[in-house]
Amino acid sequence: MVFQSSSIGYTIMGKTADLTVVQKMTIDTLHKEGKTQKVIAKEAGCSQSSVSKHINREAKGRKRCGRKKCTSKRDNRTLERIVKQNPFKNVGEIHKEWTAAGVSASRTTTHRRMKDMGFCCRIPCVKPLLNHRQRQKRLAWAKEKQDWTAGEWSKVMFSDESKFCISFGNQGPRVWRKRREALHPRCLKSSVKFPQSVMVWGAMSSAGVGPLCFLRSRVNAATYQEVLEHFMLPAADQLFGDADFIFQQDLAPAHSAKATSTWLKDHGIPVLNWPANSPDLNPIENLWGIVKKKMQYTRPNNSEELKATIRATWAIITPEQCHRLIDSMPRRIAAVIQAKGGPTKY
Repeated sequence: MVFQSSSIGYTIMGKTADLTVVQKMTIDTLHKEGKTQKVIAKEAGCSQSSVSKHINREAKGRKRCGRKKCTSKRDNRTLERIVKQNPFKNVGEIHKEWTAAGVSASRTTTHRRMKDMGFCCRIPCVKPLLNHRQRQKRLAWAKEKQDWTAGEWSKVMFSDESKFCISFGNQGPRVWRKRREALHPRCLKSSVKFPQSVMVWGAMSSAGVGPLCFLRSRVNAATYQEVLEHFMLPAADQLFGDADFIFQQDLAPAHSAKATSTWLKDHGIPVLNWPANSPDLNPIENLWGIVKKKMQYTRPNNSEELKATIRATWAIITPEQCHRLIDSMPRRIAAVIQAKGGPTKY
């Protein structure tokens, strides 16, 4: 079929929206015949760009090719509800519950639909559960410290205990969650305050790390005072010399005991007030994480080998790493304020 441009009119350089019905029919017909866009534009009496836009618009409107999905939107909503109700289930358990709801789909399809919805299988963040009162105290504390500079935080010696296990391979159950849902309450794994494990006490400042203390038993006030005497004071001399510093500790019973407070006061050690259940505010928690990551491929056979590995790994922590962690304190404070006292990513 040949079309004469003279029968079309005088819309030679018109926009795609200005094409007449005859022009559109001409373009479609010649395009099906395999004519080039240049030839089609000449025969239709319009610009080549108008031909290209019309062809592309028609192509986008074509029906999707391929096999039809075996699940409906309603089925997919049911799957999303199942995942959110218990995100710690594995794919097999989720698939079993989904098919029990009357959906005919394979385990592979279940996994694919979960991925399409944005769910990813991740190791859950471990955060302490915060009640309303604790959130309010954290928020008040953060607002009180929001004007502190990184230089002021460099005068603080942070301390904490941490548990180390011989095997680092078992990281516990995983959780199905979407992006930016790491701190959603249903995706969190609550931490245990006094885990049954070998404990290590350590301290750090922006100048580096202090000596480690391995604790043989559960820490009480008397044991903790011995740690302060034989490890905290030497760490203060090593990290600050004759300069003034502020000592940070959490609100564990041994730390907040009256006898411990008296000991610190008698030795002239100023203590930083600290909100309860706030490991995300303590940069030494991140330092413990760095040490454990460096140790993840080690396989100590007994507690003595484990202690030796911890000491060796702790010894290679650089002052630059500690300085970067201390510099993050203003950002941690801002994150707590933004979260209105809730848990943060740190």
